[in-house]
Amino acid sequence: MAGDERALGVCLVVGAGDGLGAAIARGFAREGLTVCVTRRPRHLEKVEALARSIRESGDAALAYGLDARVEAEVAALVERIEREVGPLEVVVFNIGANVRFPVVDTTTQVFSKVWEMACLAGFLTGREAARAMGPRGRGTILFTGATASLRGGAGFSAFASAKHGLRALAQSLAREMGPKGVHVGHVVIDGMIDGDFIRSMVPDAEQRLARDEILRPDEIARNYVWLHRQGRSAWTFELDLRPWTEKW
Repeated sequence: MAGDERALGVCLVVGAGDGLGAAIARGFAREGLTVCVTRRPRHLEKVEALARSIRESGDAALAYGLDARVEAEVAALVERIEREVGPLEVVVFNIGANVRFPVVDTTTQVFSKVWEMACLAGFLTGREAARAMGPRGRGTILFTGATASLRGGAGFSAFASAKHGLRALAQSLAREMGPKGVHVGHVVIDGMIDGDFIRSMVPDAEQRLARDEILRPDEIARNYVWLHRQGRSAWTFELDLRPWTEKW
């Protein structure tokens, strides 16, 4: 969508956590979309609180429990939203799976679970979004990437493998769906993102945030909205976001 027109339709955020996912949901809600937010069923109370806070701000939001690794659940949710809420205009895959283990201590179970969360779930989400959007010839599918999408670091064999796979998936999907009118984008986020976890782990987080050395979720979310609003004569596939002091 381009220009000053307000976006209409539905935005689905798969992986709407307390930080970036919540900011993305609020950003698209402010654009006029009905936002559907998901987390795993055991976190349903948290995602319901997010949807409620968006509604209290005057925008539209609904919450769902979803295990995005399960094919039947993803397909059923997309079908339900299309039937009960409206056409999906934006789908954001924002599930993280950042774990750190030396490769010799990485079990098959850990490696498989990380791949399922960060790559397989992305495939299922992207496929179902493409099935809904393709026949309409419009829509935006965005994937959240990380430094690990581009290079594997020590201790991140499982995470980097999954994130590399997600980026390759996004590239293939973009080449396949772009000619059908569906904009696919991959956002590399290189750096710490403000939130409770970072503040608990980094002693000087407040000072770093004041110096803009930590990514602010709302600033990241603005870029997701901008990607959706791009005119198709100049679509961006990959956007790279990092604080001004981040080494790369």
